[in-house]
Amino acid sequence: MKKISYSLLLVSSLTFGQFFEKSKTFTKADTLKGSNTEFRNFWDVKKYDLSVEPDFEQRSLTGNNTISFEIIKDVSNPVFQIDLQQPMKVDVVQSSFPSPKPFKREGDFIFISSKKKFKKGEKHTINIGYSGKPIIAKNAPWDGGWIFETDKKGNPWMSVADEGIGASVWLPTKDIWSDEPDFGIVMKIITPKNLVGIGNGRLINQKTENNKNIFIWEVKNPINAYSIIPSIGKYVNFKDSYEGEKGKLDLDYWVLDYNLDKAKKQFEQVKPMLKSFEYWFGPYPFYEDSYKLVESPHLGMEHQSNIAYGNGYQNGYLGRDLSETGVGLKWDFIIIHESGHEWFANNITAKDQADMWIHEAFTNYSEVLFTENYLDKKSADIYAQGIQNNILNDIPIIGKYGVRNEGSGDMYAKGASMVHTIRQVINDDAKFRQILRGLNKDFYHQTVTTEQVEKYISEKAGFDFTSVFNQYLRTVDVPVLEYSQNGNELKYRYTNTVKNLNLPIIFGSQTISPNESWQTLKLSNSNPVQFSKNYYIRYKKV
Repeated sequence: MKKISYSLLLVSSLTFGQFFEKSKTFTKADTLKGSNTEFRNFWDVKKYDLSVEPDFEQRSLTGNNTISFEIIKDVSNPVFQIDLQQPMKVDVVQSSFPSPKPFKREGDFIFISSKKKFKKGEKHTINIGYSGKPIIAKNAPWDGGWIFETDKKGNPWMSVADEGIGASVWLPTKDIWSDEPDFGIVMKIITPKNLVGIGNGRLINQKTENNKNIFIWEVKNPINAYSIIPSIGKYVNFKDSYEGEKGKLDLDYWVLDYNLDKAKKQFEQVKPMLKSFEYWFGPYPFYEDSYKLVESPHLGMEHQSNIAYGNGYQNGYLGRDLSETGVGLKWDFIIIHESGHEWFANNITAKDQADMWIHEAFTNYSEVLFTENYLDKKSADIYAQGIQNNILNDIPIIGKYGVRNEGSGDMYAKGASMVHTIRQVINDDAKFRQILRGLNKDFYHQTVTTEQVEKYISEKAGFDFTSVFNQYLRTVDVPVLEYSQNGNELKYRYTNTVKNLNLPIIFGSQTISPNESWQTLKLSNSNPVQFSKNYYIRYKKV
């Protein structure tokens, strides 16, 4: 029996919850969750002003969310959809516009009718009070829900993971990736007096009332809803700063009190990470909100300006190397990977969950780029080649649109391998770097589609990568370069490709452009051809 590597097990765990999604029949509820329906397409969220108070003993929450929004087209008597997943309850709904009847609750959705002709540009609010016992995560962060655990000293430790399931697992929101609050959020976290509440952005106020602590956090930039995360525990804080491309970036670290010394040592990797990513991707996208690592009761997640860290203060992925090359043990996987998401996922966010590869492919590749800066180019190539072994080629990377459906977990390793392959074709690292920086500049704080990213890369590279994207994002087939060599004569062709795959192969000082037909090339000598392993293709000598 073939040995199953730890890396493969990881990929399987990353996608475990997705297999059921891919095989199921989608319902009206899936469409309401994943589409810009008639209940969503006429209003744009501007800000969330929310509060949350978790009860550790009862495993419950109370709070409210005031949603500020703008009407973006003329509409008469529309119905507004707010998402809040059961078993969470709606206690009160108040709106700044007249509503002829109470709100209607249908499953995970709240429908608020209106009795008004809205004009484009009008600004309004909806305030929702909520309470209840949320879904509890069984395997965070891969499934969704709240986490009520204790630390090693028995203190309550609480947070939530909701990237896949949605922020509406606990918070009433317009829970669709394409609509982020343009002016950020204000989040009030209420905790027992002996605990600390950490949110996104900057701490703007802290006080004690009625024997409870109140922490108020502010995010000034747009933020995806699944990044809005409160964390509550026996935290202590230490700070630092980084002189980056836009000046002084505040670094803020919140860790459990007994891990302070470990954190100060392990988090020294943050500055070289920032230096590398600012070089490749451009300035850190959220200087106004600071950079923050928060120790979490799960492995980690890319919460904007509030990155969850649970890697045990060790290098690798829980002490393992996902590339199985040894290179991945030179740095802390969670610090590097989850921080990379600040550029790809939080700065540039996919409009639809089906395009989640935009988040994961580039961020998985950020590990390669960091390795190149932190160690050397050879180590980076070894790492990139190693992660190819994690690819399953089970189903396409792009999921089903409009139903909150992710594609294959191959969006990580296969997506990164596609980016590495594109880099080989461009064969100009200065141009490649400008494309990555350009993406983050030209799509700054925006939500995007796969088509926009594909078009941008092709235009800036001066090469049509359409067939390459089709090959790796929309099929499970890996191109095969068949070849034979007789002295200085090389014959070659592609098999197992999309029609007219345009993927040149550079080796030595020569370039070939294979297609489905056999071609012949006269080599400069009779030495055996050595093809690069940096392309995600398979070589077959025939």
